[in-house]
Amino acid sequence: MKRTLFLFLLLGLIKQTAYPQTTKIDWDIWGVPHITASNEKDLFFAQGWAEMQAHANLVLQLYGTSRGKGSAYWGQKFESSDMLIHNLNLPNIASSFTKTQNPQLKRIIRSFTDGMNAYAKAHPDVIEKDNKQVLPITPDDVNLQYLYFFVTGAELKTAASWQDIGSNAMAIAAKRSASGNAMLVENPHLPWNGWYTFFESELILNSNTVYGVNIVGLPGIGMGFNKNLGWTHTSNNLTNTDNFELTLKDGGYLLDGKKLDFKTRLDTVWIKQQNGSMLAKPLKCYSSIYGPVIKMSSKKALAVKAAGVNGINGLLEWWKMANSNNFTRFEATLKMQQIPYYNVLYADKQGNIFYLFNGLIPKRNYGTYDDWNQTIDGSYSKNIWQEYLKYDELPKLKNPVSGWLQNTNDPPWTATLPVEIDKHNYPAYIAPDEMSLRSQQSVNMLMADSKITFDHLIDDKQSTHVLLADRMLDDLLSGIDGSSSPLLQEAKQVLSKWDRKADNNSKGMLLFYVWAISFGVGNDYNYAIRWNADLPNTTPRGFRDKNHAVQQLEQAAKYVKDHFGNLSTTWGTYSRLQRNGIDLPANGAPGVLGIFRVADFEPSNGKTATVAAGDSWVAVIEFGKKVRAKVLLSYGNSSEKQSKHNGDQLKLFSEKKLRDAWFYPQDLKGHIDFTEIKKDETFINDKFKH
Repeated sequence: MKRTLFLFLLLGLIKQTAYPQTTKIDWDIWGVPHITASNEKDLFFAQGWAEMQAHANLVLQLYGTSRGKGSAYWGQKFESSDMLIHNLNLPNIASSFTKTQNPQLKRIIRSFTDGMNAYAKAHPDVIEKDNKQVLPITPDDVNLQYLYFFVTGAELKTAASWQDIGSNAMAIAAKRSASGNAMLVENPHLPWNGWYTFFESELILNSNTVYGVNIVGLPGIGMGFNKNLGWTHTSNNLTNTDNFELTLKDGGYLLDGKKLDFKTRLDTVWIKQQNGSMLAKPLKCYSSIYGPVIKMSSKKALAVKAAGVNGINGLLEWWKMANSNNFTRFEATLKMQQIPYYNVLYADKQGNIFYLFNGLIPKRNYGTYDDWNQTIDGSYSKNIWQEYLKYDELPKLKNPVSGWLQNTNDPPWTATLPVEIDKHNYPAYIAPDEMSLRSQQSVNMLMADSKITFDHLIDDKQSTHVLLADRMLDDLLSGIDGSSSPLLQEAKQVLSKWDRKADNNSKGMLLFYVWAISFGVGNDYNYAIRWNADLPNTTPRGFRDKNHAVQQLEQAAKYVKDHFGNLSTTWGTYSRLQRNGIDLPANGAPGVLGIFRVADFEPSNGKTATVAAGDSWVAVIEFGKKVRAKVLLSYGNSSEKQSKHNGDQLKLFSEKKLRDAWFYPQDLKGHIDFTEIKKDETFINDKFKH
């Protein structure tokens, strides 16, 4: 008996002392790290380690590019981005961030980069030769990544890829929920590669647990949930990065009729040549009262003033949001106003929901949104802004009468219907007055249910119903009645039987899509009844020129027939999910058609197109006594070529399924692939069989 008692005590002692206050990473079967630590230093060290394990080569490529050294590392194709980064002076701005940020954020970033470097040291074999030259990673790299995303990205927003950036979000209050629990839908639409790649993780710091995603290269959680609340973002159409056209005179520029001198700074961009040698390209950088000059001709110059350079503690604001346990604390964090843009939608365990048109919005002297959503004349000092609207001056709404809130990149005025945010109470330059078909589809789905269930909310999120078809198809088909064209009659047969969805097996979607692109769905001029703010979710509708629309349908039918052989070709035959050797039929389509399940394409050949943007992260969360969440990171949680998680969730996307978020330790049991334990400044693989 004494010997048995001794053995029990010995086993207990071993169990207690094997990993005291262990920092560990439980990797689940989808490649999601569940990180447990007792202090922030170890927590973010582990997150940096985990992110490198999933994205080492991508991280180094992005950091190297954001340094403005891409052409020095990888050649001339990076020269233009290097020039822009140096012209905007981002390396020096990032360095100033690193020096002056909140001490807590400094420690977080330092721990994150220490973890990244530790992984690179422990696993040099996984890093491609051309990427090793970026090492070691420094805190400046994190701040450069942040600035590149918020400043350079904003400056290049007119580029074609930027048009893919959008999001869906929904928040359901307790009174509108069938269960009496608030619910939240997180659904950003970003390109499926590069700067916009998400990394999914769970961070457990003592008793606080946060689950969600952030942009690769940034520590913490940018969109997610904890035991008490959740939040998400959508891109908002504010104008807080302005391009100013300057009139040049005698080596300077004119302001109110007087000549001002540019501030100048010498810099150098190094470009790696094919033979491996380095070519120095001297750069003379000009700065004006508005900000840095990015283009200059003999008579004019273009200067940029961006709000992103003021968000010095934006990453800390996100971390404090993630660690808030009620609305009061969450809102107090939002008042930091460090995140340059993004709408915020929120839901919590108390049944509250909330919307904020968030961002650093310039306080302007005059004008409408359209006045500022263009290149601005830099000749007049009245156009210079110095301050931002305060938190209390931003459009926001808590617990609307409707019981729901939504945003799909539309202005704040239609966050709920009937309208509760009166645009007349805010400056005219804040946002336009418009509502896209995707936004209308979002609103109409929410208005259709008096009590919304968790499962129905998932169905709404995955909906591929095409609102444009409801508005236009019957009218279009009626225009064929008098036609003798066999091709049009065949098209009518196909479209009459179409389910008005963009599912894998939908027959008729391909024909309708080709027609809709030709028709110009986004041009209000093409409709008999244009969009009307008094009828925000039922307009536009009808054809301004039905005969022309019918002619376009015949041309679309000919195109489909010539390229695919059959007007009934299924949507999934054309729309594909292709990544890392995987090739599956896709569902969803561009949001301009009024579809909630967004999938934007890159043509891959004459007969197929690959989904390259759209539904990237999806989370549907219910805040009951226990948090319930279904999630999907469409392209998988790794970009490494050899990783089994590079594309492993595409099958779920193709099948319109989500997976369980294993938020609680008991949920994770039976789903752990392997565990890593922190030992000194590295991690060791725990051989324990889960």
